[in-house]
Parts: sequence; structure tokens; C-alpha cells
Amino acid sequence: MSESLIQVVDLHKSFHLEGLEIHVLKGINLSIARGEMVAIVGASGAGKSTFLHILGTLDRPSRGTVRFNGTDIFSLPDQKQAEFRNRRVGFVFQFHHLLPEFTALENVCMPAYIQNRPAAEARADAAALLSDVGLAQRLNHKPGELSGGEQQRVAVARALMQRPDVVLADEPTGNLDTQTGDALFELMRKLNRERGITFVIVTHNEKLSAQADRIVHMADGLLTLR
Repeated sequence: MSESLIQVVDLHKSFHLEGLEIHVLKGINLSIARGEMVAIVGASGAGKSTFLHILGTLDRPSRGTVRFNGTDIFSLPDQKQAEFRNRRVGFVFQFHHLLPEFTALENVCMPAYIQNRPAAEARADAAALLSDVGLAQRLNHKPGELSGGEQQRVAVARALMQRPDVVLADEPTGNLDTQTGDALFELMRKLNRERGITFVIVTHNEKLSAQADRIVHMADGLLTLR
């Protein structure tokens, strides 16, 4: 895992709130290797989610650089950043954000539909992914008909739909019971090892973070290695 996929250099993020400037990220430097699983831990409000959102171009830094395969992603025009998000990055959040009126299969297909991939091809890929995450018998169930763990597995399959280089997961087990959360993390670890997908996971769960290749601790807007 020596090839660098993501390089973060002197990353800062500030917000303005009621006339005050709030410094959330205060000069983060981090290199993430291709195929690595990195866990980011720290107290609530430490800036973990903000950092993850910037890695996925859901938010912009106040200053600093994020390079992906050597490309400064924030130097790209907005359209190219949108393509980057859809093609190169998968997202898994604490709350799955599935579309309730669509089936599991249709939810997983959404990233492909955005890129105008042929419907038959998208459905075949989505069905294969749902099978990979243990939901081959649940393709036509809507989110309300699935358990919390099953909904998160659908979210993981959706994150993998575009064959991303990296999956960014923000407290993916935070809304699940211990047993279900452990099973979901094992699934992500399996996908990481077998497919070589890079995972960056924000979590409060120290038992789960200990299974990552590397733990990075965030406090007061800075990262330190454990």
C-alpha cells in the first residue's frame, strides 16, 4: 500500500457564525495510500465530518490543498468536481439517505443513472453488488421494508456502484446496534481487502477503529497519529 491516493496539505476550514470566525480545521496534513483503511476518531465537534466532506468535495477548504492521484481537486471547475464525486468517491453516512419510494435495486442504480449508463447494465451491476453485501433476496424491497443493517448494506452497495477509488464513511455504524454494526464493519473490511478499495471511516467506536490499518485522532482541528 505504498502508492499515495490522497494527499492533504495544510488544510484549513473556517465558518462565520454571528460575526465570529470559527476555525474548525487548523492545518491538517495527511497522506492516504491506495487500498488503505484509515479510521478517524475524536470527540464530537472536532471537525471529523467537515474533513470528510472536504475530501469528497461536498465542502471547500478555506485554504490548503487536497490532491487525488496528484490532481488538486479544488482547482477543477465545478462540473469536473461533480464528476469526481460521482465516479471516484463513494459515500456512506450514519443515516443511509436512501430514497424511500424506490427499491433497494433502484437506490443502488442511482449513481449510474446520473451518469446516463444504460439501464440494463446498471441494474445488472446493482444486483451483483446487492448480492455481494448479502441482499440478493431483497432487491425489490423498499427501505421501509428493510432493517437498519440492511439499509446500511444497501448504502454500501450504492457507494460501490461507480467502482470508486475511495469510500468515505461518516459514522456508518453509529445508528446500528452493536452486533449489526460489527457485521457492517466486517463487510467493509472484506471489501477493502478483496477489492483494494480505500476506506476513510469516521467513527466513535474504538473497537471497530482498531481493525483499520491506521487510526488518526482528531482534536482541536488537528490530526495526530496513534
